[in-house]
Amino acid sequence: MTTHIPTKTHMIYTVAIIGFIFTLHIVIPMYSNSSYLSLFADARTVGFIYMAGAAVSILGFLFAPGIIRRAGNYTFTLWLILVQMFLFYGLISFTDSTIIAIIFVLQMAVVSLIGLAMDIFLEGYTASDHVGAVRGLYTATLNASWVVGPLIGSMLIDGDNFKNTYVAALAMLFPLLYLVFKNFPKFADPNYIHLSPWQLMKHVSHNRSWIWLFIANFILQVFYAWMVVYSPIYLNQVMDFSWGNIGIILTVMLIAFPLTQYPLGKLADRKYGEKEIMAIGFGVMGIATVALAFITSTSVLVWAIALFMTRIGAAAAEIMMETYFFKTVSPRDSAALGLFRVTRPMAYFFAPLITGLALVFTTSSYVFIAVGVVALVAVIPSLLIKDTN
Repeated sequence: MTTHIPTKTHMIYTVAIIGFIFTLHIVIPMYSNSSYLSLFADARTVGFIYMAGAAVSILGFLFAPGIIRRAGNYTFTLWLILVQMFLFYGLISFTDSTIIAIIFVLQMAVVSLIGLAMDIFLEGYTASDHVGAVRGLYTATLNASWVVGPLIGSMLIDGDNFKNTYVAALAMLFPLLYLVFKNFPKFADPNYIHLSPWQLMKHVSHNRSWIWLFIANFILQVFYAWMVVYSPIYLNQVMDFSWGNIGIILTVMLIAFPLTQYPLGKLADRKYGEKEIMAIGFGVMGIATVALAFITSTSVLVWAIALFMTRIGAAAAEIMMETYFFKTVSPRDSAALGLFRVTRPMAYFFAPLITGLALVFTTSSYVFIAVGVVALVAVIPSLLIKDTN
């Protein structure tokens, strides 16, 4: 396969491989996290735990640019990985529900910050005229871990014992630490722009397309947050699928990302505008999600195909947002990058609210309609973005 990537090709691939391992350590326990927490907390409390994790993540994003500016992205990343190791060891070792909840909140924040650091590494090695291809390759590589991760995780679950998933996740952190330590000691940090929160908001507000992009990205992250937290519980407790079958469904579903994102990223570089593909993606995602409410079949194939269609749309929207943003942001602008990524933890505030409000008026299956309608709303800000081509 021929790729059109800039002269620092080996570093692009290195970051992609490291990103794959990093993402795999997240994904292996990802879809069973909510079920694990539900062993000692009701659905509302699980929602609050995710919201607390989101709040700590947001605080982390506020402080991260200053820390990165002083310590450098390399040192910052190494320390985060070490902290994550201790947190996962805690999830494996402790049994007290309060301690587990606190550790879970902290590891959510650390994951978000490592993701920010990986973005900075990749941006530092990416030429401006190859952003779509590089981001498509990187995002597709990361999402390949989302294909195999749920299958691995489901195989490690033994009844109501989820701890083996955290053992596997911890094991992934050792090669991650080694690869970061080996490959980035000479990473040249750019002269990061220093902005106060107020200055950052003014800086972002001057770019009208960024505002629409952030809104669209926030809606996408709400969709992901809801699906990650609640869809496995729905498949297991409402549709009565075994964890083995859920692993198969999620694996098929997530093939959509590596299948579509690299070619779409190349298209965005060469020919088509990002906003049109983004809007179509949100349209497909929204309609397919609404359709989930009307599926009564207990067939693994039916649910796998249905959820696959939701992710085809999501994959298209995601890679177009990634491509657009990284075409228009400087590697020095870690604060704006952090603000773009803060939409992810913010989404965990709103995903539980969608469920809570929707369940007041309807049954659990029809919550998919509410989530799908929210996704369709994102078509509007997508079309208001000014194309880079």
